[in-house]
Amino acid sequence: MDEIDRTILNLLRADGRTTYAELARRVGLTAPSVQDRVTKLEKNGVIIGYQAVVDPEAIGLGITALIGIIPDSSAEHIKIYDRLNDVPQVESCYFLAGVECYQLKVRVPKMADLEHLIHRISGIPGVAQTRTTITLSTKWEDRPQPIPIGEDEHGVD
Repeated sequence: MDEIDRTILNLLRADGRTTYAELARRVGLTAPSVQDRVTKLEKNGVIIGYQAVVDPEAIGLGITALIGIIPDSSAEHIKIYDRLNDVPQVESCYFLAGVECYQLKVRVPKMADLEHLIHRISGIPGVAQTRTTITLSTKWEDRPQPIPIGEDEHGVD
């Protein structure tokens, strides 16, 4: 991956609907050359997908919460993960070092739904305790970090 690929990635992360023609104009190549590069980035697993970003409140998911999971001593993490994977309200799941083994970002329509979800998660075998934080507002999320361009392998110019 070279500087042009990194620039293309930064442009696509800012706007995934940018045309090949616009990408080409911005990086100084032809549209077919850019298309070839994007195809290679997709095939190599660098670009893993495209998605529409929606306003959660506009689709009825006005409550966002973070739920930390503290496992019991006999917990089988893969079984906890498998059960969490089946919960559609879990938008993000992070495996952590520390007391909490998982941190979940969940979205639900109402507080009663959050209560039900917490009980459901608490009932998963291996879950000893949960800690829930309700967000009051979201200032930003999913902000793409620019991919460094022109740096050595350690991220230093």
